[in-house]
Amino acid sequence: MLKFTCCDAVSQFSSRAQAQVLQGITRGYEKECLRVDPSGKLARTLHPRTLGAKLTHPWITTDYAEALLEFITPPSQDPDFALAFLRDIHRYTARQLGDELMWASSMPCVLGQDTDIALADYGNSNAARFKHVYREGLGLRYGRQMQTIAGVHYNWSLPQEFWLALQDCCNNHGPLKDFISERYFDLIRNFLRYGWLAPYLFGASPAICKSFLQGRKSDLQELGSGTLYYPHATSLRMSDLGYQNRAQANLQVSFNSLADYTDALERAIRTPDPFYQELGVQHDGQWKQLNANLLQIENEFYAAMRPKRVSRTGQRPAKALRSEGVEYVEMRLYDLNPMEAIGIAPEQGPFADVLLLMCLFRESPPISEREQAENAENKRRVVSRGRQNDLQLLVHNREQAFRPLAHELFDDMAPFAAMLDAAYGNQRYSQTLQTLRLRIDQPELTPSAQVLAGVRRQGSFYAYAMDLSRQHKASLLAEPIAAQTLTQLEQSVRDSLAQQTQIEAAPQGPFEDYVAAYYA
Repeated sequence: MLKFTCCDAVSQFSSRAQAQVLQGITRGYEKECLRVDPSGKLARTLHPRTLGAKLTHPWITTDYAEALLEFITPPSQDPDFALAFLRDIHRYTARQLGDELMWASSMPCVLGQDTDIALADYGNSNAARFKHVYREGLGLRYGRQMQTIAGVHYNWSLPQEFWLALQDCCNNHGPLKDFISERYFDLIRNFLRYGWLAPYLFGASPAICKSFLQGRKSDLQELGSGTLYYPHATSLRMSDLGYQNRAQANLQVSFNSLADYTDALERAIRTPDPFYQELGVQHDGQWKQLNANLLQIENEFYAAMRPKRVSRTGQRPAKALRSEGVEYVEMRLYDLNPMEAIGIAPEQGPFADVLLLMCLFRESPPISEREQAENAENKRRVVSRGRQNDLQLLVHNREQAFRPLAHELFDDMAPFAAMLDAAYGNQRYSQTLQTLRLRIDQPELTPSAQVLAGVRRQGSFYAYAMDLSRQHKASLLAEPIAAQTLTQLEQSVRDSLAQQTQIEAAPQGPFEDYVAAYYA
């Protein structure tokens, strides 16, 4: 049965008048995708200058590799703005790529060897070099191939007016920033408990190219030419085959409080690791990684959700969180939907809004080591065999059938869909849940099932992803860009190039001092 942390808070925010405060929810997307050449191989070209400077452009940059595009939407309170802006970025980018394509899937295909994957180059400044050396370290520690997997992050925060009202409702008289951080960590712990629902509903990477394994053994089955899969998988990206870091299994990062979380990250960036020490930090004056500790920086820690705060230039994330509190959360479980030109379906944002509100209001006790292992196991089961008819998940160390548990979560989310409907004066959120709920008993409606059907039709994962990548580019090129939007994007490119020039013209000082100052 659903229990709430403040029993009257749900009814209070469900009234039409009080629900209006939820219109201040701020959202944004970060979306990655690979640039590939016309044959589907990883692009060897530099990031196009017509897309601006990777170091300074606010919306168009790269992630790990030079060919791994990253698009960032400005934060907005308009529920429709992020996807509309993201589509404009895609339309603009498609026009700058020549004959190259944006790969439609999270999982890459024709990568070549690790050494063929060029790291993102951000320029000559110390800030640019810091980003580059960090990526050198990631490649050294985990291999470059893993870093080319693409995904979608959903950034989400509630307005101060909401927090003031909730604090009053909960009769909490402490500092507001402490109350906000405490409740965001309540949300995160519940997301770790129930977030498995996201890859079931939206996972879209049930198959991979055989070439991705590069000779490594697995128990994946063959499906067509050069394709491997699990018959009931939802998201191999989130499995042990994908963007995972077994080396971090012993970090023991706790989400039970802000202090626990930041203390654990601080220890990790200062605790030497024997294997990383053996790899070395520098060789013949060339930096190989930023340090030889468990983590180079906090962002190296992988989690399904992270507490975040916009930090000042050079300020470490953990330090910013500790001193100023949590500002927003970053949900990191979405695959690219290869059937969508921008990789994200319209229903994903409304679903996330409802799920995150439920996680916030729901009672959220601390997570023990046993429960942490149980949560990880439930996610593992869903991503590797989520559509299996007899799938069981663990609840307090007891096996329970997946489908009743999923239906129960939808029941628990219903009041929060109604709350958001009241806020916006429509039925969008309730209707979204009603449609998505069908996927529980009809797994053939899930994106992962649809991807497998497409792979079977095309004969291979490679052929399927290539065909969709070409289709999406054609559709994006056919869609006009509003004159005002085009002007804005072109100006942002010029501004970013000018800003990078300005940064590189400034005195830099020794790189060693820059790194030391970051960790001070």
